[in-house]
Amino acid sequence: MRNPQILILILGLGFLTPLAQSLRFDIQSSHTKCISEDMKSNSMTVGKYSVVNPNEGQPLPESHKITVRVTSAHGNNYHYGDNVESGQFGFTAAEPGDYLTCFFANDQKPPMKLTIDFEWRTGIAAKGWPNVAKKGQVEVMEQELKKLEDTIKSIHEEMFYLREREEEMQDLNRSTNSDMAWLSILSLFICLSVAGLQLWHLKSFFVRKKLL
Repeated sequence: MRNPQILILILGLGFLTPLAQSLRFDIQSSHTKCISEDMKSNSMTVGKYSVVNPNEGQPLPESHKITVRVTSAHGNNYHYGDNVESGQFGFTAAEPGDYLTCFFANDQKPPMKLTIDFEWRTGIAAKGWPNVAKKGQVEVMEQELKKLEDTIKSIHEEMFYLREREEEMQDLNRSTNSDMAWLSILSLFICLSVAGLQLWHLKSFFVRKKLL
């Protein structure tokens, strides 16, 4: 019979294994590599990534830059790092499903291979990185505020556009009313002229016939 303590330890390790991923992988320039993590709603997650320096003790080459994006199963953006050599993220999942962290290596001539260290923790394991989590929450708030600012700017521009359109329509209405007024006066003048000519013609006709 198995020792129940050993069985519990094995089960515990089985539950904890998917909560933390520490990876080192290679990616070719102009290529993308994505890593997924199945997360429950309201679970915390944190991650750190960095490009490995091929020349230890020297500055990282300028060509060793990557673009990193973290998205939810519904395509919502939770982190974005453009042309960076390292970074970190942390947030609380607002929706369940597979979250993707995608790494894109910038195009280089000639092509080269980049090595990336990536550690991703979720749930209980994420609580060991409180600073990363707090910074990630701030980044998420900054992104939400940026979205809100962009929405307000869009509404503001739309209001100005509608106001300009309204002024154009008012100018058009005034111009149309003015044209209609002149057209009405011209029509009345033509009608009176035709009526006068008809009276003159009838009077001339009756005079010739000696009826008047």
